[in-house]
Amino acid sequence: MRWALVKVCLAVTTMVVVAFAVPLGLVIKEMARDRAFSNAEREAAVVVPALSITTDRDQLERVVAAAGSDDGMAVHIPANGGRQALDLGRQRATAADIAAVRELGRASTAEVPGGSALLQPVALSLGTVVVEVYVPESEVSNGVGTAWAVLAAVGAALVVGSVAVADRLGVRMVQPARRLVEGAHELGEGKLGARVPEEGPNELRLAAAAFNSMADQVVQLLANERELAADLSHRLRTPLTVLRLNAASLGDSPAAEQTRAAVAQLEREVDTIIRTAREAKPQTAAAGPGAGCDAAEVVRERMTFWSALAEDEGRKVRVAGADRPVRIPVVRADLVAALDALLGNVFRHTPEGTAFAVDLHNGEDAVIVLVSDAGPGIPDPQAAMARGRGSGNAGSTGLGLDIVRRLAESTGGDVRIGSSVLGGTEVRIWIQLDGREPERRGHRGAVRRRRQGRRAVTFNRSRSLP
Repeated sequence: MRWALVKVCLAVTTMVVVAFAVPLGLVIKEMARDRAFSNAEREAAVVVPALSITTDRDQLERVVAAAGSDDGMAVHIPANGGRQALDLGRQRATAADIAAVRELGRASTAEVPGGSALLQPVALSLGTVVVEVYVPESEVSNGVGTAWAVLAAVGAALVVGSVAVADRLGVRMVQPARRLVEGAHELGEGKLGARVPEEGPNELRLAAAAFNSMADQVVQLLANERELAADLSHRLRTPLTVLRLNAASLGDSPAAEQTRAAVAQLEREVDTIIRTAREAKPQTAAAGPGAGCDAAEVVRERMTFWSALAEDEGRKVRVAGADRPVRIPVVRADLVAALDALLGNVFRHTPEGTAFAVDLHNGEDAVIVLVSDAGPGIPDPQAAMARGRGSGNAGSTGLGLDIVRRLAESTGGDVRIGSSVLGGTEVRIWIQLDGREPERRGHRGAVRRRRQGRRAVTFNRSRSLP
């Protein structure tokens, strides 16, 4: 906007300067010419009284020499009464031009080498005398170059001044717009305290006021959402308390222990949701240096938990790659929630007896977790990844895969849904170890990671269920 305004002002000012300077320059040139010929007429008028008094050659030559400078004047006296024609001074005009002026009886100009000649007729008793005054070209253009230079300087000053004014006006308009853009970027990055000064042109002030009002509403809506999440989570405490009391009366069987462990974990998750909502912090965040968890340990633990239910439903289970420690920059609770979401989807959306497997692959800069099943598969993986879409079945909120996606993206990784060698769905969680975004075109690391992913999938397909 700033440079566009400067360009428009530059074009308009240049056109205005040209429109006025060119005609004015031509007028100056014409005025200089008129001045030169006016001086020549005054010089010619000096010899007219002498011509009316005497026609003596010597006296007229002295008059012409006194009136003209550098042989700039000549007097042409016609023949009369047997008297020959007399020419005094240096003649530059042609005889035809002199005769034409004498015949017409009015002043005229003639082009001669080096300039022009003013031919002024004077009617006397002896005939029409023609006074010739030489006007050199330097006399005609005297002062014109200086005047044109002054006009050019004034025009350039006007153009520069207008550009400077336009630039200042552009800055006054651009700075508020730039602050508005920066505020929008900050708000988009999660800096809820971003506000824009309400200054500049009226339209930009209104835009800044609207932006600030929108930011205030966003902060209020987020606060209301956090409070609602905390309140809803707090309401779960009562049924959880009942479940915990009922689980305590189930005895000491393995199923009772698993039920009590599930209730305790559910209570911890509810407490985490309440604290996160109150503190306005994201549930999934990248762990700092040295933090994280052992993915292999978490996989073994969760598979032990889900194996009891799998045994009751007659499902075959396989775990691979979890026999050695695999450190990942993810909070343990987040990885537990992601695995439970995926394994819960297997039990919820596949019939009893459907086999499933969990594979853990540790690469140089990434860890891949593969959860696959032998179910009917997902017909539209892209729609399944959309937050809140769900599957349309009862009890499905559509947030399970979103939890998995946010966990992977917090490390710079991603989640892909495809077909497994078991015939059903395969969900691949790519957890980046160095924080870089995966699969950037033209990057050697991306090529290496893609190859590792293909080797991992090939390894997964080469295994079979026990």
